[in-house]
Amino acid sequence: MTRSTRLTGPALRLTVLVGEHDTWHHKPLYSEIVHRAHAAGLAGASVFRGIEGFGASSIVHTSRLLSLSEELPVAVVIVDEEDRVRAFLPELDGLVTEGLVMLDACEVVIPGG
Repeated sequence: MTRSTRLTGPALRLTVLVGEHDTWHHKPLYSEIVHRAHAAGLAGASVFRGIEGFGASSIVHTSRLLSLSEELPVAVVIVDEEDRVRAFLPELDGLVTEGLVMLDACEVVIPGG
């Protein structure tokens, strides 16, 4: 599904936090999430690589040169209308098993608009 108009106004932001080495069928989990969001026709998705963080394991992962950890956090951020984002949530079932899924309201504006 392709949209012809840009999203503006009230929206819902879905943020999925996973590890950069988490996989789904031998490909990066973050990539699978983005591709599913695209296939679902959502307005947009971006992946951000963290430089430091920790989760349920309480192990701090960092990108600093002498660190032994290489499992850095990755955030997949998806924004669209609330009903479309909520309809996408079942796509994450079984896919995100050790990450964190967050929803928060936001507003999309066009710069200078």
